[in-house]
Amino acid sequence: MTDENKSETEVETQDIQEKYDELLEELSLKDEELTKLKEDLEKQEAETQEYISLAQRLQADFENFKKITDKRNKELVKFANENVIKEFLDCYEDFGRALEIENDEDLKEGVELIYNKFKDVLTKEGVEEIPAKGEKFDLNKHEALMVQESEDVENGYIIEELMKGYMYKDKVLKYSKVIVCKK
Repeated sequence: MTDENKSETEVETQDIQEKYDELLEELSLKDEELTKLKEDLEKQEAETQEYISLAQRLQADFENFKKITDKRNKELVKFANENVIKEFLDCYEDFGRALEIENDEDLKEGVELIYNKFKDVLTKEGVEEIPAKGEKFDLNKHEALMVQESEDVENGYIIEELMKGYMYKDKVLKYSKVIVCKK
């Protein structure tokens, strides 16, 4: 081999060696990058598992809360009228005592007493009678069973109440059955 060929071969070898070194360095950088990405992925997977675990615990807590709330609501509904029933039991017992009375005047007084107790219980619970006689007919509170002419009452006003109506707070429980004046 000549010096020139030798020199060319050395240059080529040196170029190849440089490229090889560059590739090794690039490969080393890529390995570091890959290692870092693997670490990040492991961190993300751990974080994801933590979130999944948290979500499962929250779901279980929510299911338990829902069961407890449902049970509490059933209990509330089951015993919602307990206080009203207690008050009506007093009236029931009064009726029993009134039925034992033989004197008509005492019986009337006993029944009036019971009537007033019932009225007090209903009023305390928010039940009110719907005013009817002499009032203007209101389709939302009254039910017209008959229509009559009357000189004493204006057109569209109630002449007579046949059956009382009742409101519970803002809701009609029972419409007043009335006779309405129609001219």
